[in-house]
Amino acid sequence: MTAETQARSFRLNGWHVLAGFVLFFGVTLAVDTIMMVDAYRTYPGEAAASPYDEGLAFDNEIDQQARQRALGWRMTAGVTNAGALAVTVTAADGHPVSGLKLSGGLERPATADGRRALAFRETAPGAYQAQAAGLSGAWDLTLRAEDAKGRRFDAARRLVL
Repeated sequence: MTAETQARSFRLNGWHVLAGFVLFFGVTLAVDTIMMVDAYRTYPGEAAASPYDEGLAFDNEIDQQARQRALGWRMTAGVTNAGALAVTVTAADGHPVSGLKLSGGLERPATADGRRALAFRETAPGAYQAQAAGLSGAWDLTLRAEDAKGRRFDAARRLVL
């Protein structure tokens, strides 16, 4: 080997290591910054227009569920042979709860098509019926019962007919 070939051979020194180190972390920082900016632009982090108000509504819902558990009422729902929607409300001791103002609605699980409001009437103590002819398939039933004292009971059921 001559002195000329020794001078042309590559030797790794401190400046090369520093440049590689800075280049590696510079590229990593640039890619992370681009991805972070893109993430913030496409999803601002808000799931609701007014998260504070929805948080308060959620707290109220939790309180309502505690009051509902304290009532001890039970609701069952089904469809009669005549095609009417039948709901039975019983107290914790098994006695029927009568004199309720019962309202509700039906809707399909996957679409708003066919949404129906229901008007219930009491047919016997604790037994309520609403006309809902022509039901077939899966329906989500939402019910709200309120007594004369203002106590409320909410329920939701999936009916498959």
